[in-house]
Amino acid sequence: MGGGGQQTEATEPDSGKATGVYTWEEVEKHRSRNDRWLVISRKVYNITQWTRRHPGGSHVIGHYSGEDATEAFTAFHPDQKFVQKFLKPLLIGELAATEPSQDGNKNAAIMQDFETLRSQVEKEGLFRAKPLFFCLHLGHILLLEALAWLMVWYWGTSWTLTLMCAVMLATSQAQAGWLQHDFGHLSVFKTSRWNHLVHKFVIGHLKGAAASWWNHLHYNHHAKPNVLSKDPDVNMSGIFVLGTVQPVEYGIKKIKQMPYHHQHQYFFLLGPPLVVPVIFNLQVLKVMISRRNWVDLAWYLSFYVRYFCCYMPLYGFFGSVALNLFVRFLESHWFVWVTQMNHLPMNIDHEKHQDWLTLQLQATCNIEQSFFNDWFSGHLNFQIEHHLFPTMPRHNYHLVAQRTRELCDKYGIPYQTKTLWRGMTDVVSSLKTSGDLWLDAYLHK
Repeated sequence: MGGGGQQTEATEPDSGKATGVYTWEEVEKHRSRNDRWLVISRKVYNITQWTRRHPGGSHVIGHYSGEDATEAFTAFHPDQKFVQKFLKPLLIGELAATEPSQDGNKNAAIMQDFETLRSQVEKEGLFRAKPLFFCLHLGHILLLEALAWLMVWYWGTSWTLTLMCAVMLATSQAQAGWLQHDFGHLSVFKTSRWNHLVHKFVIGHLKGAAASWWNHLHYNHHAKPNVLSKDPDVNMSGIFVLGTVQPVEYGIKKIKQMPYHHQHQYFFLLGPPLVVPVIFNLQVLKVMISRRNWVDLAWYLSFYVRYFCCYMPLYGFFGSVALNLFVRFLESHWFVWVTQMNHLPMNIDHEKHQDWLTLQLQATCNIEQSFFNDWFSGHLNFQIEHHLFPTMPRHNYHLVAQRTRELCDKYGIPYQTKTLWRGMTDVVSSLKTSGDLWLDAYLHK
């Protein structure tokens, strides 16, 4: 069992019965790639083999190796009774009675109060979706798609009409992006099966991407937001340095893959224009082919079959390709600004093993509520509430926002809300600040 464990009884393998009593010191030893334990509600599980089969990907569950994963487990799994049948064979014991329920420096009072808040909003039905909301959202996406095509089919393909068509298609794509996000987070239907099925349709057929690619990346982001080496959204492959820690580390090591003190300028060339049309498309293809995910590939191809059937008779093959790239170019700007303004200016650091509330609030901020902001961002202007309650339907975020703020105030945790313009400008200013820190460390340390 290991040096720190106290074996109390032996049972048959995979019986699901606790076999040992462990200290946190023992649990924390098992966080290597080939030896992973975690704790959920004081029960100790050996997830070493399960990580390879975990539906959310191996990384998202592996990030909590050697830790208490109770809060993350609760946040990501709406049907916990269903998930228990997968946990049962992995159970190897429990924490000793003298051990606290949480590991490290996590604040037990914050965790308890947050669990109380979560229980309250669950009893109030705030985790139940309104079908009409999502039907209308899907309807306006399909309407935009249809009107864009009908416009150029009926009135012709002049430059003006083509530009209008591209804007309408980009709007449809952006809104479909927010809709697939809802299904990906299991926040629409009561059963995960239906959420997964419709997610494949929306992200595959309506957007030309892959559900498996999105799930593995996005759940990693939610599990450890703004944590270097764990959150893929802050893994910029040396193109950008982010926050206040990474730039200094790069500077001290004399790493200069890019002129980072100019990153707030070249961001406009490498960030918003290229993320969706280039980076995401290449990632999607790589993931589907390397993992032989033929179901996602079929949904992906169905998007392009539909698209070229509609637009090739009007623009020809190369014209249709050019139109699609321009639509992706427009959508990419929309996507990047909305997703980065909530996270990039916030704290970005190495793993600190914090409780769920503290972790999410340090990495996220909100944008002011308005009808336009809600629609424009897919309600991700309530990024704090979304990160705290990822399976909550987005139309209910505003109903829990005030209570979330009060809980943060109680413990002195900053709850930031900005204007839309401030959120966008903070992206650029944070890049400049990080670049300046890198230059100082590079030259003087």
